[in-house]
Amino acid sequence: MTPADRSRILVVLHQEHSTPGRVGLRLAERGYRLDIRRPRFGDPLPDSLADYAGAVIFGGPMSANDPDDFIQQETDWVDVPLREGAPFLGLCLGAQMLARHLGAAVTAREDGSVEVGYYPIWPTEAGRRLMEWPDRVHHFHREGFDLPDGAVLLAEGEKFRNQAFSYGPSAFAIQFHIELTNAMVGRWTLRTSERAPQPGAQEAAEHFAGRALHDWKTTRFLEAFLDHWLASDPRPARG
Repeated sequence: MTPADRSRILVVLHQEHSTPGRVGLRLAERGYRLDIRRPRFGDPLPDSLADYAGAVIFGGPMSANDPDDFIQQETDWVDVPLREGAPFLGLCLGAQMLARHLGAAVTAREDGSVEVGYYPIWPTEAGRRLMEWPDRVHHFHREGFDLPDGAVLLAEGEKFRNQAFSYGPSAFAIQFHIELTNAMVGRWTLRTSERAPQPGAQEAAEHFAGRALHDWKTTRFLEAFLDHWLASDPRPARG
């Protein structure tokens, strides 16, 4: 059972019509209420997570290096879960914000190539001790993060080496997308098909083919990861 005063998860999104996808659905199935905030559009972030079970910052098309006020606000705010020990999860842009907050660089590849589509990853020894990982996952990013000092690398990739890390017992960064629904893949690939091709990006048909072949592994990982993440809370139980 979820304690009555920690029944919420803070969800930070970056576009007007963004959703937390499968992550939100799976958290709701576990009995949590989602407190959705969009700082880009003026929503404040809480000063404390004492009454939250955790926080998730999702992705977006912007860069963690952008000068926008909301980017800096969110990056600075990561100090709240880290200081309080509340479970924190950064996905794609959110992962890069965690890395930047911890002093690591977020950069594009020198050759300009991206990870947009399904690409392989490999868990490190630390990652394998944590749980079973999918071997091919959906990416949608042009930048990656260096590994912050004190962080533990959990998964590696081909083009961008650092794919997931933990920091302390309850903060996690994941570069790839565990939240995607079919509808989200359709929207994302439609937008990219209307733009100039990016080096290394897969065609829309490859996204759906990859999903048909590999998404069941991401779904299995998501279930196990969320249970681990929620149980990683080192704070004393309340209520």
